[in-house]
Amino acid sequence: MCDPQAFFEALSDPIRRRILALLLIHDERCVCDLNAVLEAPQPKVSRHLAVLREAGLVSTRRAGVWMHYRLHPELPAWALRVLWHMKEGMPAEAAVPDQSCQTSVA
Repeated sequence: MCDPQAFFEALSDPIRRRILALLLIHDERCVCDLNAVLEAPQPKVSRHLAVLREAGLVSTRRAGVWMHYRLHPELPAWALRVLWHMKEGMPAEAAVPDQSCQTSVA
């Protein structure tokens, strides 16, 4: 399922590494939650999420107008170990606010 070449290429970008670390900590997150923490424009975050999805690292779930991302449930054990070790070497991440997308709808 997870090609090692695509896996490590996906990890080559610091924003993608931060996204994966956040998903390790917070399970499933809406793209707007990730935008808030990463302080990056939505199109940029979405492009990085597309790379992660194409590499088989994340999966999606649509809830109304929102797209939610999580680590792919079929990631092999070796890939999860790499991600956990990578996360341990990163600075502590700020908490992702819960349901920020739902509270911003008028």
